[in-house]
Amino acid sequence: MPVGLLGKKIGMTQVYNDDGVIVPVTVIEAGPCVVTQVRTADRDGYDAVQLGFGDKPRRLASRAARGHVAEIAGRRQKQRAAAGVESVARADCEPKSFVREFRCDSGHEFEVGQSLAADVVADWKFIDVIGTSKGRGHAGVMKRHNFSGQRASHGVKRVHRHPGSIGQSADPARVIKGTRMAGRYGGSRVTVRNLKLVKADAENNMVLVEGAVPGPNGGYVVLRHSAKNR
Repeated sequence: MPVGLLGKKIGMTQVYNDDGVIVPVTVIEAGPCVVTQVRTADRDGYDAVQLGFGDKPRRLASRAARGHVAEIAGRRQKQRAAAGVESVARADCEPKSFVREFRCDSGHEFEVGQSLAADVVADWKFIDVIGTSKGRGHAGVMKRHNFSGQRASHGVKRVHRHPGSIGQSADPARVIKGTRMAGRYGGSRVTVRNLKLVKADAENNMVLVEGAVPGPNGGYVVLRHSAKNR
């Protein structure tokens, strides 16, 4: 069983469960994912499977990205072949837009070029979804940390959305590290754990998970087996 899949967030909708209750779900296009590389402990020092999702146009792909998945008869490949070095297996596919690695046991049976669809997660009950949250730029404390702001009464002048005092008295006479202030909000890696898997449609490569997942519609996400609720 693979340890995860790559996909793209489509959006949210509602479905009825077996009890007739409406459940909010997120639709994720999971797969097909191509095994672009298999790492072994003997060669790389660890065991892992590298998956790629989404074709990247060749005009936007670098030569290194194209040579990673297909034979392009490059100078380095010719030099290694002339020296008698065995060529690494290629997936023989288009360059991928989203590539991630999953650690696995040494006894896995994955092959380079193998395609994984949404049905590989059909037996999972709970999954973890990893994505990049929406970037909101530089935000104030009311938006970033849900501060209530200053009072809107007499005597409060143009500081209604300010954080207030951040200093200390003579002891310790400094700003405590980690004080919540304005700053960059969003655009970071977020993991949502223990989302219930509602449905896995292998024919359309769609996965429905209960609840919301990080990122905007069209953002790339990583699906992995829940480590807490297996």
